[in-house]
Amino acid sequence: MRLPVGLACLLFLAGCNTPGPAYRGLAVQRVVVEGSVFDVRRRGLTAQAIRVNPQYAPRFGPIRDRAARAMTLASGCRVISITGDQALAIGRLDCGKGPGITAPAPLEVDCVPLRGTSIREIGQVRLALDCAPA
Repeated sequence: MRLPVGLACLLFLAGCNTPGPAYRGLAVQRVVVEGSVFDVRRRGLTAQAIRVNPQYAPRFGPIRDRAARAMTLASGCRVISITGDQALAIGRLDCGKGPGITAPAPLEVDCVPLRGTSIREIGQVRLALDCAPA
């Protein structure tokens, strides 16, 4: 029995946003940094950031810095080192001496709607925003 090509592609793409075995079942926090959207999961002194938006990323350099910031925002800890690629990054965290690390204060941002991105839905309008720190 052969699978239709569309179903095979769908099954293949379903794994693109799946955390590694060590991070399965953990709470996820979605963080946006400079246009990159990450799903961040934390386990002990490590964090995993999966980039979930379609974005041209030829090298890990710019994405690495954004992933580190996303991990910091999600965990409240400083990122010591980070490895991975454009889609998935693993960071080692330095959370200080105390176990009660709190999340950082909310970041104030200024947002502007992007022209031409509005999508009318039932009872609402969805649009994309371009946000930068205030």
